[in-house]
Amino acid sequence: MLSWKKCHGPGMARLLGFCWLVLIFWRGSQACPTSCTCSTTRIWCSNPSPGIMAFPRLEPNSPDPENITEIYIAKQPRLVSITEDDLEGYVGLKNLTVVESGLRTVALQAFLKNPNLQYINFTKNKLTSLSRKHFRHLFLTELTVVGNPLKCSCDILWIKTFQETKSNSETQDLYCTNENNQKIALKDLKIPNCVVPSANLITPNFTVEEGKSITLFCNTSGHPAPDVSWEVGNLVSKHMNETSKASASLKITNISSDDSGKQISCVAENIVGEAQDTVNLTVHFAPTITFLESPTSDHHWCIPFTVKGNPKPTLQWFYQGAILNESKYICTKIHVTNHTEYHGCLQLDNPTHMNNGVYTLMAKNEYGKDEKWVQAHFMGRPGIDDGTDPNYDIDLYGGYDYETTPNDIGETTNKSNPITSTDVSNKDNEDSITVYVVVGIAALVCTGLVIMLIILKFGRHSKFGMKGPSSVISNDDDSASPLHHISNGSNTPSSSEGGPDAVIIGMTKIPVIENPQYFGITNSQLKPDTWPRGSPKTA
Repeated sequence: MLSWKKCHGPGMARLLGFCWLVLIFWRGSQACPTSCTCSTTRIWCSNPSPGIMAFPRLEPNSPDPENITEIYIAKQPRLVSITEDDLEGYVGLKNLTVVESGLRTVALQAFLKNPNLQYINFTKNKLTSLSRKHFRHLFLTELTVVGNPLKCSCDILWIKTFQETKSNSETQDLYCTNENNQKIALKDLKIPNCVVPSANLITPNFTVEEGKSITLFCNTSGHPAPDVSWEVGNLVSKHMNETSKASASLKITNISSDDSGKQISCVAENIVGEAQDTVNLTVHFAPTITFLESPTSDHHWCIPFTVKGNPKPTLQWFYQGAILNESKYICTKIHVTNHTEYHGCLQLDNPTHMNNGVYTLMAKNEYGKDEKWVQAHFMGRPGIDDGTDPNYDIDLYGGYDYETTPNDIGETTNKSNPITSTDVSNKDNEDSITVYVVVGIAALVCTGLVIMLIILKFGRHSKFGMKGPSSVISNDDDSASPLHHISNGSNTPSSSEGGPDAVIIGMTKIPVIENPQYFGITNSQLKPDTWPRGSPKTA
């Protein structure tokens, strides 16, 4: 077994791989129609022998037809038509070419399942007519029909218009044959009773209040008489239309505010061409605050909100029930506007605990008003660590009856004293000044104490200019000095530090005023214990 793997393993693997590739190629060739070559994105049929009689279709075991983006057919005289089902599987098709073949007819619904089709080339076939209804739903960038025996009729006038607007008409010499078998250049073709249609919307007012009804009228013209239709998109409100060959009407009832800004079109179409008239429906309604949340911190603090209303509502904020006059520190910012919807925030620059409280937003226009409030907490009060502020009661400030008078923003003047961002800033400045004054006084006191200690330390002269050693204050227990000092070990300053005329009490030096007569008194006179009991005391 080991020797078989050694001798036959690698060669057998290569052989199996080759066979697998051949099988895949053979199956792919079997899936592709005769006279055609196929790849994962392209079908190419240019071999006239034996040729194809029907539009090429891939077999069930072929690559996914949705990936095919290009089909090229040339020199196939037996291919005479494209039916409604021929292209339904090629939903990704972008380029279609059928040239020098026997193509005579194309079904009206042939390209219904090919929304991505942009390029069509039908050069040198047998087409006598080609209706615009084949291509009305497509966004064609190029259509080439040179070399076809077109009949002069209203059916092909749209090609003239298309060539003038979409292509360079000088590159295509388009002709048609009239009833007398005369060739006429398509650019010069004029046929009586072939008129491009027109559409004109008529209505007393395109602006309506929410909940009301409105009827739109559309007048059309053209020859042949055009078909009239309405395009209302995703209109939410209930609507009903009536159409005829000459006019049409559209009635919209119980109009919703969600339909404000919607487009409504009247479309007139005949074999010559198409025309439409479009209006924007405007719905007026009272404001609604659909979103209001607690403040969030980013570059600035922001109380986010969303307001809907038409006409555009005026916005006014209240703080603790009083009107909030905005400034550069506290102001309303609108970030996104979506027709009748406004997204923004009340922006606060570095708020403190003094900005905590209830903020109420009022939105108002001529059709009504709406208001909502939110509790805001930016910073705890000094000395309060629980993250709450006991001075603000939601139940107390949650609902206010606002009495307003007109001003430049709207009717938003409250009876309460207005609290503005400037007032808050002034209070903050007052607190800062108080702190600065206290710190200054403390610094001044400390400076005075330092100066006093320096004076006490370096003062060396008594009031009378007398010098003497500090030893006049003896350590003797029997000393009668009133400034008796007790020395304790190392706590006794040196004599050099004491200086003349100084007394050391504890670690403090106190200057001493010496009495010259004091030292003349005998030691016995300073000791009253030696006096006989009952003897008079003499100086």
